[in-house]
Parts: sequence; C-alpha cells; structure tokens
Amino acid sequence: MPLLDHFHPPLSTRRHWHSFHNAWATYLSADLNKRLPQGYFAEANVQFGLEVDVAMFQDEAEQPNTLEAVGEPTFKMPFSPPEDLVEIRVFGNEEGPILAGAIELVSPANKDRSEHRKAFADKCVYLLSSGAGVLIVDLVTSRKANLLAEIQKRLGNESPESHSQLYTSSLRPVIASSDSHIEVWESPLTVGSLLPEATLWLSGHWPIQIDLEGTYQRTIEEQRLPLVS
Repeated sequence: MPLLDHFHPPLSTRRHWHSFHNAWATYLSADLNKRLPQGYFAEANVQFGLEVDVAMFQDEAEQPNTLEAVGEPTFKMPFSPPEDLVEIRVFGNEEGPILAGAIELVSPANKDRSEHRKAFADKCVYLLSSGAGVLIVDLVTSRKANLLAEIQKRLGNESPESHSQLYTSSLRPVIASSDSHIEVWESPLTVGSLLPEATLWLSGHWPIQIDLEGTYQRTIEEQRLPLVS
C-alpha cells in the first residue's frame, strides 16, 4: 500500500491523522507480540495534547479575588504540558518489565517548536543511554524539521545535510568503556511509495524486523481510509 499524505487535503479533511496513528501503534504492537521471544512483550503508549476550555459568563467584577486569600506566588517557572506521543515499547520481563526498545511515530507537535523538538530528542537520548534501541518513523508532511538531526545536535554531532523530511531511522546504542556510540540506519520515505522494512534493536544488541508496510496496510483497511495520495 503506497504511503499516503495524512496531513494535507484531500485525506486530512476526511480522516483524523491521530486516529490513524493510534490504530497503527496498536497493530504494530500486536504484530510484535506475535514474533517477540518468550520474556518480551510490546504495548502501545499513545498520549495526545490535552486542551481544556472554560467558558466565562460572569463579569470580572463578580469574580472572587483568590490572591487575597492565598497571597502572591513566591516565583513562577516555565512549564510545557506533555505534547503528542505515539510509541510502541518493547519490554523484557524476566525480573520485572525493563524497557528494551521503542518505536516512535512522529506527530506534528513533536516538530512544530524548538522546545518540542528538544523534548523529543532528550527522550530518545535518555532511552538510548539506558541501552534501549529506538526506531523513529516520521510521516509528517506538514512540518519540515528533522528530529534525527535534533538528536545529533543534542549529542554534539554535526548533522549531515542529506537528511530526508520523511524517513525511518533505526538507532542502536553501543555502550562500551572504550568506545560508546550510536549506530544509525536511515531510510527515506516517499508519499506514493511502499514503506520499507525497518529494524528495532532490543537492548542494543538483538535486532527484530518491524513490518511497517503490512501493519500500515492493515490500519488503512481497518480504518476504511479512502485511497487518496
């Protein structure tokens, strides 16, 4: 099934991308659970930005002055609420669940602002530092930032100019006393082309193939997406 553009018309006006990503994460984890060895399991972890609107009907003069009761705050600090997160985590559970790898399905919110890109990169670096492999899948056509380049920047490495806008990147941490490094396998994605098979490295040393194309096609069929590019 050729890759569709989920973030521009006509498809973006007919289906919600986050519903598709949610379903895809579920099918990816179900497919992994059929193939993972004993002692491992995969589960989807999907969180989208929360927005709460409060309607105000009273005049300002009628509002209680709460600061008179509690006083002025001692200080204020910046806070960024959690943004979109779509990932599949693989755990080994011989001695309780230990994270072995994660598949990150990129959302527009991961790429839209510098602090969000930094937060995504920080999370990936944390996972890699713990020895877990990371697979990044970026289908977002509405934002041009490259999150692999952000991870390289976070690690103090120069980013090559050849990074694609849409891609899969498999990151394998190699942690050793003499030479610790991250190995990267990157495949460009193109709207209208098939998704490649990708690799997730479990705990940095054991590879498992991820059927992106098969699970993507299943999601399209199950979600009854119109076949538009």
